[in-house]
Amino acid sequence: MLKNEGFGAFYKGLSAGLLRQATYTTARLGSFKLLTAKAIESNDGKPLPLYQKALCGLTAGAIGACVGSPADLALIRMQADNTLPLAQRRNYTNAFHALYRISADEGVLALWKGCGPTVVRAMALNMGMLASYDQSAEYMRDNLGLGEMSTVVGASAVSGFCAAACSLPFDFVKTQIQKMQPDAQGKYPYTGSLDCALKTLKEGGPLKFYSGFPVYCVRIAPHVMMTWIFLNQITKFQKKIGM
Repeated sequence: MLKNEGFGAFYKGLSAGLLRQATYTTARLGSFKLLTAKAIESNDGKPLPLYQKALCGLTAGAIGACVGSPADLALIRMQADNTLPLAQRRNYTNAFHALYRISADEGVLALWKGCGPTVVRAMALNMGMLASYDQSAEYMRDNLGLGEMSTVVGASAVSGFCAAACSLPFDFVKTQIQKMQPDAQGKYPYTGSLDCALKTLKEGGPLKFYSGFPVYCVRIAPHVMMTWIFLNQITKFQKKIGM
């Protein structure tokens, strides 16, 4: 890529990637805070048990994925454009151009193509990420007596690991579906996500879903950790200026 297309090739679809984070991440974190606040209020101000945090995380993940799905589709289209024959390329100039073209050419509902698997993966990832962060932060602060920054960093690391562990099986199935090719008779190896999951379980057992876990964890965990660390600093700044 560097030789043939230059350094800029590594950042194809950057505008869509930024838009996805601005919509998906904002929606899931914001909705999680609102949901947990309502749940704590219903619980007479007491800390929530883990299962309630997990339910809030699942719901927040679904909301975030639905909001961010159009930007995710634009990102995938923009990155895949150069792999198409010249006559089939869409030549999107940026994320907003891609969203406009998709809705104009294929209809507004086309912006949510593939939303189902994306929502399921996001629900699993967010359940692991959001619930584990709150739970581990409470434990480190109240039981271990750690300071604020140590608590944030430690809970962020736990959250990153749990997010990767919860979401990889769904990401594995999603990837298998996306990359499958028809055989000589034109038949695909899987008829859908459930068929893929059942065949994978039968052929390789439960651990097959965790193929490549170290690499996946290295990819997901730092992103999750930085999200929590920056969010903590933003929250402190908001309180400081009275927002």
